[in-house]
Amino acid sequence: MLILQHLLNGLLAGSYYLLIALGLSLIFALGGIVNLAHGAFYAIGAYVAVTIGQHFGFTGAALLSPVLVGLLGLVIERFLFRRFYKADPALSLLLTFGLAMVAEQALRMIFGAPPLSWSIPQELRGQVIVGDFIYPRYRVLILVVAIACVAGLWYLLQRTPFGRVVRAGVQNPDMVGALGIPLEPYMAAVAFLGIGLAGLAGVMLAPIFTIHPAMGAEIITSAFVVVVIGGLGSFWGAVIAALIVGVTKGAVTAAGFPQYSEAAIYLLMLLVLLVRPRGLFGERIRRFE
Repeated sequence: MLILQHLLNGLLAGSYYLLIALGLSLIFALGGIVNLAHGAFYAIGAYVAVTIGQHFGFTGAALLSPVLVGLLGLVIERFLFRRFYKADPALSLLLTFGLAMVAEQALRMIFGAPPLSWSIPQELRGQVIVGDFIYPRYRVLILVVAIACVAGLWYLLQRTPFGRVVRAGVQNPDMVGALGIPLEPYMAAVAFLGIGLAGLAGVMLAPIFTIHPAMGAEIITSAFVVVVIGGLGSFWGAVIAALIVGVTKGAVTAAGFPQYSEAAIYLLMLLVLLVRPRGLFGERIRRFE
C-alpha cells in the first residue's frame, strides 16, 4: 500500500505540472511565446487565493482566483505578448524572464518575504479509506480537478468551432488569415485559459505547499520538462508526459531514493530527446520550421 501511495503522490505532482504545462504549450504553439513567467502566475494564483479566501472562503477563492489571474493574463497578452508574436523568440524569452522577476519581486513587496500558509478547509480534511489503503481526501480532490480540466479543455479544443480555429492557427496561421479569421481574439482567449489554469494550480496547491514569492520559479522547470517530453503543440503529449513524469517520480521515491526523484525526470527528458527530439507526440508546426 505504501508503494501505491507513493505512485499516487507522483501522479499528484504530475497533475499540477500538467495544469501549468497545458497553458505553456498552447501559448507557445499559437503565439510562439516561450512564457518563462508562467510559474509566476501560479504563485500569483496562490497569493490571490489566500487574500480572497479571508473574505469568501475556500470555494470563493477557488472560483475567483483563476478568473482574476486569467484576466491579468489577458492584460499582459494585449499589451506585452502581442508585440512579440512575429518577433525573434529570443526576445519573448527575455520579456517573460523579466516579467517573472518583476512578478516575484512585486509579490515580495506586497506580501513580504516570509512564507504564508493556508489550511485545508475543514470539510475537505480527512482520509479516503479503501481496505488497507488510506489517502488524504484533499489530494483526491486535486486529482479530480485536474482530470476535469483536461476533459474540459479537450472538449473545447476538439469539439467546438473555437478549438478548430485554434488548431488550424497552430498548423497554418497564414491559411486562417487568408480565410478572413483574425487570430488575435483566439490568442487572447488561449492566454486567458492557459494563465488561468496556472492560477488554478496555485489555488489548489496553496493548502498543501508553503506559499512564498519564489514558488513559481521552483515549479516552472518541471512544467517545461513535461512540455518537452510530450512535444510542443500536442495536447495528449502533455497529458501523457505528465503521467509519465508523475509515475517516474513516485516510482523513484517508492524505491527508497526520494532525493533523486527530480533528477530522474531530467534524465527521462534527456533520453526522450535523444530518441525523438520533437518529444513523444510533437507535431510539425510550419510557422516554426
